[in-house]
Amino acid sequence: MTINKLWPELEWIEDKDLREKTAKTWELALERSVLTADDLQVIPFTLLCGPDLKVSFMSHKRAVVHVAKESALKMKEFFKDDLPVNMDVVIAGAILADVAKLLEYVLDEDSKAVQGTYGKYLRHPFSGVSLAEECGVPPEVCHIIATHAGEGNLVKRTTEAYIVHHADFMTYLPFKERLKV
Repeated sequence: MTINKLWPELEWIEDKDLREKTAKTWELALERSVLTADDLQVIPFTLLCGPDLKVSFMSHKRAVVHVAKESALKMKEFFKDDLPVNMDVVIAGAILADVAKLLEYVLDEDSKAVQGTYGKYLRHPFSGVSLAEECGVPPEVCHIIATHAGEGNLVKRTTEAYIVHHADFMTYLPFKERLKV
């Protein structure tokens, strides 16, 4: 499976160089991972919601990208130049936010995704920035990778980072909250 089949949303990135660097980061992550592109269609998007979670990694990730894009478009529509939003940065950041989960996860003897040794020491926001920088992804996109999760609460986020952070959490927290009921 090619990266463009895995991520048709790459075509939304108008800047060809950024599109290529975003795709290259995914290619590198898949090369270094024990997971395949096909695994991403079936493994759960998070290990924090228990073994009964049926939403796949790619279903969640693609939803995040779509929610982030639509949110950014609405912000541009309503706030115009009062709050500039770089669409390419939002889309690339949303596509790359969880790329390093491919390094964080391994498959156990039952082919279930579990956190591997690497993931116990380096969460995906950190290793994701490393992968992206290795592929030449610009700092404004790396900032989104670094700040999309809880670690980002400790720094000042850009507008684009807020958009991706909230798109990610609004498509994660309802699943987490269902476990508390």
